[in-house]
Amino acid sequence: MFRTKRSVLVRRLWRSRAPGGEEEEEAAAGEPSAAAAVAEPRAHLGGGRGCCPGKAGRGGRAAAGAEAELKALTHAVLKRLKERQLEGLLHAVESRGGARTPCLLLPAKADSRLGQHWYPLPVLLCKVFRWPDLRHCSEVKRLCCCESYGKAHSELVCCNPHHLSRLCELESPPPPYSRYPMDFLKPTDCPDSVPSSTETGGTNCLAPGGLSDSQVLQEPGDRSHWCVVAYWEEKTRVGRLYSVQEPSLDIFYDLPQGNGFCLGQLNSDNKSQLVQKVRSKIGYGIQLTKEVDGVWVYNRSSYPIFIKSATLDNPDSRTLQVHKVFPGFSIKAFDYEKAYTLQRPNDHEFTQQPWTGFTVQISFVKGWGQCYTRQFISSCPCWLEVIFNNR
Repeated sequence: MFRTKRSVLVRRLWRSRAPGGEEEEEAAAGEPSAAAAVAEPRAHLGGGRGCCPGKAGRGGRAAAGAEAELKALTHAVLKRLKERQLEGLLHAVESRGGARTPCLLLPAKADSRLGQHWYPLPVLLCKVFRWPDLRHCSEVKRLCCCESYGKAHSELVCCNPHHLSRLCELESPPPPYSRYPMDFLKPTDCPDSVPSSTETGGTNCLAPGGLSDSQVLQEPGDRSHWCVVAYWEEKTRVGRLYSVQEPSLDIFYDLPQGNGFCLGQLNSDNKSQLVQKVRSKIGYGIQLTKEVDGVWVYNRSSYPIFIKSATLDNPDSRTLQVHKVFPGFSIKAFDYEKAYTLQRPNDHEFTQQPWTGFTVQISFVKGWGQCYTRQFISSCPCWLEVIFNNR
């Protein structure tokens, strides 16, 4: 039977919807044993899981009747879109957010009823194409690339599901498997326990302009960048420090459409099979964004990332938590106000070394800490150190 282009686009969109909630859950600790460390996490861009280890997704696949109701409602919404809007939405869904796609602007007051619940259109499309267990707009956050970012009241709102991310809920209290003593961060005779910031500050690699890394970080009065990024493979830093001036930066491995820090272009002599394997899984990587309330990290890849930041924990605690962030989730990785409260009066070291309280560490695919096969981030195959300008 002859079908119009619009109906073909609608059918393709429905076939591209996110899988239901019956997917297998991963182990709560990520890598609880040496055997589990060999197994890679399953690629997962949507579906029912929380962003922190141990938080399982809610419920199973919807019953046949609910599925039919969702299909009818989704088709009704999609058929109201113009052909150009359908093409843009399909491109966003099929590229899984990897491609830069335009906003899908629809009336802000248009809500849809599904069962006993009313959903705003952005939440409905996110349920269909990304997170079937999504229940409320408070669970998502707009990305800075979206036209609706920062706009509380407007007649049109963007409904592109890949212009939103899922908010990462911090666990309280933190589970014991993801905590380790602050003493592990202090330099000792063991090479594995040397903090990455000390390694970074001690390198002789020259940054652009002929300045050493430490000069780039500590040049007085330098406000040209708000952070610098170092990429590491195990104990070896690869490439130079990447200075960030723009408010948003994409860090990816090999994405032709990407604009930002391409890790795949850095020269690396590491022959480790594990490093090579993890490299291939970085994919779209992460998005690092400086916003009014702090610095946010959005996981654009198909695998979890792991983050450690002093501002994510209780300032009085002598432990730091490693947070697991699943694909599609965002976390406020750094809070400037909290970081400044970590400064003690007359703390000369704090004011002279930007990495003291002003550093975030991020590993791809593999975590570290207690109950992981890797106790220190310097044992992770591929990881980042983000050092913020505290001036």
